[in-house]
Amino acid sequence: MEINKETESQIRELQVLEQSLQQVMMQKQTFQLEQSEVENAIEELGKANDEVYKIAGNIMIKTSKETLLKDIKQKKDLISLRIKALDSQEKNLQESSESLREKVLSKIK
Repeated sequence: MEINKETESQIRELQVLEQSLQQVMMQKQTFQLEQSEVENAIEELGKANDEVYKIAGNIMIKTSKETLLKDIKQKKDLISLRIKALDSQEKNLQESSESLREKVLSKIK
């Protein structure tokens, strides 16, 4: 069976879509791990006394518990937004990939 140029192009496009999907899923996983770490930090901060430290570059700085908690919660919100954006991007890539895969398979059969 001979595959025409258009089908070859669609196959390459499908490969690119699937690679992009894998990259998005890896980024999402990274942010989910970071989100888990932030949630653990918030939990531990709740157990801490009023004397806490935060890391700034290569040093630790004494700061108030409230300030550090505010910073960590802002980071958690930012991570959540990134995960939502990646969810949307993942969904779009999956839909595009499935649609293109169906087109290619119908031409090959």
